[in-house]
Amino acid sequence: MTTTVGDFLVDRLFTWGVRRIYGYPGDGINGILGALNRADGKIEFIQTRHEEMAAFMASAHAKFTGELGVCIATSGPGAAHLLTGLYDARMDHMPVLAITGQQARASLGGHYQQELDLCSMFKDVAGAFVQQASVPSQIRHLVDRAIRTALGERKVAALVLPNDLQDLKYEPPARKHGTLHSGVGYRAPKTVPYSDDLQRAADVLNAGKKVAILVGAGALQATDEVIAVAEKLGAGVAKALLGKAALPDDLPYVTGSIGLLGTEPSYKLMMECDTLLMIGSGFPYSEFLPKEGAARGVQIDIKPDMLSIRYPMEVNLVGDSAETLRALLPLLQQNADRSWREDIEGWMADWWKKLEKRALEPATKGVNPQRTVWELSPRVPANAIVTSDSGSCANWYARDLKVKRGMMCSLSGGLASMGAAVPYAIAAKFAHPERPVIALVGDGAMQMNNMAELITVAKYWKKWSDPRWICMVLNNEDLNQVTWEQRVMNGDPKFEASQDIPSVPYHRFAELIGLRGLYVDDAERMAAVWDEALASDRPVVIEVKADPNVPPLPPHITLHQAKAFATTLFEGDPNERSIIVDTAKQVLGAVLPGHKDE
Repeated sequence: MTTTVGDFLVDRLFTWGVRRIYGYPGDGINGILGALNRADGKIEFIQTRHEEMAAFMASAHAKFTGELGVCIATSGPGAAHLLTGLYDARMDHMPVLAITGQQARASLGGHYQQELDLCSMFKDVAGAFVQQASVPSQIRHLVDRAIRTALGERKVAALVLPNDLQDLKYEPPARKHGTLHSGVGYRAPKTVPYSDDLQRAADVLNAGKKVAILVGAGALQATDEVIAVAEKLGAGVAKALLGKAALPDDLPYVTGSIGLLGTEPSYKLMMECDTLLMIGSGFPYSEFLPKEGAARGVQIDIKPDMLSIRYPMEVNLVGDSAETLRALLPLLQQNADRSWREDIEGWMADWWKKLEKRALEPATKGVNPQRTVWELSPRVPANAIVTSDSGSCANWYARDLKVKRGMMCSLSGGLASMGAAVPYAIAAKFAHPERPVIALVGDGAMQMNNMAELITVAKYWKKWSDPRWICMVLNNEDLNQVTWEQRVMNGDPKFEASQDIPSVPYHRFAELIGLRGLYVDDAERMAAVWDEALASDRPVVIEVKADPNVPPLPPHITLHQAKAFATTLFEGDPNERSIIVDTAKQVLGAVLPGHKDE
């Protein structure tokens, strides 16, 4: 049988280890889809409801497996729809390959239907490697170089294949001038800094009396090494959102998330430390790091361009986090003074009590949304995968979800895009069908694009060895994070025209398509509902009628923010009477008279 370009592409992807492709069909990729069909299941094609969701799934596949994520779309609008999910992968340094169709080669340049300049369109998001094929013999080296670039540089690569090329007979490159003869295979190297640089870093860390560690996604595979370093230095450890699963939260010196969605102990850890060790993190908000000059700094990252861009580090180490920490550990001295560690552990003990009090605070309108994740924490299985969308639900995910060792967690980090939680959770389940998966979503993201992907769950869930796939939707009829940003940052009352969204019976939609739907409007039932969902024999959508007037408080309230919030109430916010009184007191009382704004 004649091997077409499409057949060769599928076979080459398989040789590279690709076993799953997320996408949506179209005539621009019919030649590739036909080849996938002829391959008889060598590579599984997962049909999403939208190409953007396919790209999010490819990004999530890379996050939850460490492998190349692959998505495919037709020409024109299909290719354009991929962009948001591809930017999610690019911003979070995930290796993803996007394959798209294109119009026939003879039509290009003629303003043909669905003809877009795809190489130009992808040039930013896939700038590491984007090429459009012209002849069959070119396919081999384009596939090899695209995948090796994506894996080696942890970036997005894109291949554009005209539709008439896909059905042509494949021809290997001739042995002559102007041809390329590429091969398959890539293994990441062991990257460790020079010994003298490790010693310089150790000297800085050994001199510290109050060491703070910040871990990100780059430390996810270095749990034991981070724990060993923290124990030796007597350090506290804060976690950027993408590094939430790097350390379990039952360690008393782990201060949890950092930043606007972070904890008070993480803020205090950074403000009071004299030494900062940052590991595999691109955490963006410098105002939550030590003031410049207040602490000496050491940073470890596999990507040189991420070093010393958030805080001026004294020692910058290019290397794999786990390997570098293992090399660094023998050079570190045991810190016998545990007073700093004791302070941190005291902060954390008080913080968990404060979170519990906030979570159990009765809402004036529905369920206190913080209660939803607080009740999940003691029940979440140790092998669970949890995803979160952007928005106010990310606050409760960041602060109230106590990660256990063995769990995996993620969300759209650098891009912070709405609409990622459900496709992330779907990709997580395909990658790890034996593990329970939980997605935390707001109603804004659910209406934007996540609701349709529940149909994808309904289509495939019976293939999963463990059927537990849970999506919790906070139905507060409000684009809540932005509403609170308007109040606290800008001092503006809620703008109902932009912020109010319709109430949708999400649990009933789930039932309509064959899933289980659960509805909660009483906080006292939240624990029992989680138990029921985690025991279900099919995927579940939990709809929580949540109070929109519980503010996602930042860990540090500035005088400016308190004044802005007071102005909001003075000017007459439409929900003023519904805002929890105690929470308003927290916002306004967090800044004492005469406290200097920062």
